[in-house]
Amino acid sequence: MAQTILSALECPDFEVSILIVDDARIQELNRDYLQRDKSTNVISFSMLEGEREPLHPQLLGDVVISADTAARDASEADIPFEHELFFLLLHGILHLLGYDHERGTAEDAERMEVKEQELFALIKRDCLQAV
Repeated sequence: MAQTILSALECPDFEVSILIVDDARIQELNRDYLQRDKSTNVISFSMLEGEREPLHPQLLGDVVISADTAARDASEADIPFEHELFFLLLHGILHLLGYDHERGTAEDAERMEVKEQELFALIKRDCLQAV
């Protein structure tokens, strides 16, 4: 699924590390690295941000997803768990590519939401029909 997302974003040769954890672990990461002492659904750690030279220009970074939160959110929205999981992966990858709905402007948030909707529709059509 990550390869499908990266190809749709015209980044087929880029690399992403994906870690699926529970709420306790994502809360630790959120607290230790982002100073937010709470669980969350997805966190992205970019290897391209910052002042240092990238280790490898095609290594985007890490996407960490809480399976616990994804399962709860999927249940509340009455959608398959896999759909929520892959949406969070898409969301995390967009963050790695510079999309930002939190620190940017309202236009930045809208740009990210539009891109999410566009790509998730593609994913649902091409990859999630049987899921």
